[in-house]
Amino acid sequence: MNYESLKLDNQLCFALYACAKEITRIYKPALDKFGITYTQYITLLVLWEQDNITVKELGKKLHLDSGTLTPLLKKLENMGILQRIRDKQDERNVYIKLTEKGVNMKDEALEIPTKVFCSTGISEEEAIGLREKLKVLLDNLNNKA
Repeated sequence: MNYESLKLDNQLCFALYACAKEITRIYKPALDKFGITYTQYITLLVLWEQDNITVKELGKKLHLDSGTLTPLLKKLENMGILQRIRDKQDERNVYIKLTEKGVNMKDEALEIPTKVFCSTGISEEEAIGLREKLKVLLDNLNNKA
């Protein structure tokens, strides 16, 4: 019997997991300056791109369920970074809107992607190619679900 497929170093899932963990670790010092976690950071990235969206839309973009998003959004709201606003016409919908503080954080966060990218040791072209391959993989996995 050939057990090569069971070796840890031959697992795509482990390579992705370990890389994601290390990338998140690299983000930590930059995000500590803002007092936010990586998941809160990617939430802000979505809102800086498109403010005033529903929790459902936000969850779809981040691939997170409402059980994960709700405490995260509550914490950001308590920090004065965003507001959760219930839709008056349909109370099931909750909109997320950045406060002035949340909007202003965007300028301060501009340096974060460059700092992290410089730590990767790969070229911009390699990073773009890798990102595109990972997007295809994610789409394929989502279509199988």
